[in-house]
Amino acid sequence: MSDFLVRRMTAADLPGVLRVQAECYRSDLLEGMQAFASRLALAPATCWVATSCNEHPDLVAYLFTHPWPQGSLPPLDGVLAPSMHDDADAAALTWFVHDMAVAPAGRGAGLAMRLYEGALQAALDAGLRHSRLIAVQSAARWWRRLGYAPIASQADFACADKLAGYGPDAVMMERVLAR
Repeated sequence: MSDFLVRRMTAADLPGVLRVQAECYRSDLLEGMQAFASRLALAPATCWVATSCNEHPDLVAYLFTHPWPQGSLPPLDGVLAPSMHDDADAAALTWFVHDMAVAPAGRGAGLAMRLYEGALQAALDAGLRHSRLIAVQSAARWWRRLGYAPIASQADFACADKLAGYGPDAVMMERVLAR
């Protein structure tokens, strides 16, 4: 098994992110460079990547997370303003786990958990105590193992129209974060 380096994401990683995304997601879930760059700019401490440890490292996994107002959802493939939560109290924000993907070359090495743990620590350090995500492509089972549970009534959720944009199998999930 190859060794991998897990670290915070930089803007130079974004082309590799797009490549991994294309390997892992169906076409209606693909997001563009501007959307990813805005998420990285919004919360660089909670966006992480994994690269191979060889002479020419390849990006094999990524995770985008960021603070977000509790009662809403960020748009799929939307550009987020860098100052959208500057004056918000951490208690009014949720740690939104936006996107994680592990390319076939990185699967089976525990990279998803390593990415998540790195970003989680940064979120806790920022004072965030609640998390939400949208599980797609049958990923809800994996997220359940980390303590996430589906939001009780997805149809009644205030942002049901945005949730529908993530596809018919999308599941909104949440959990309380423990220090």
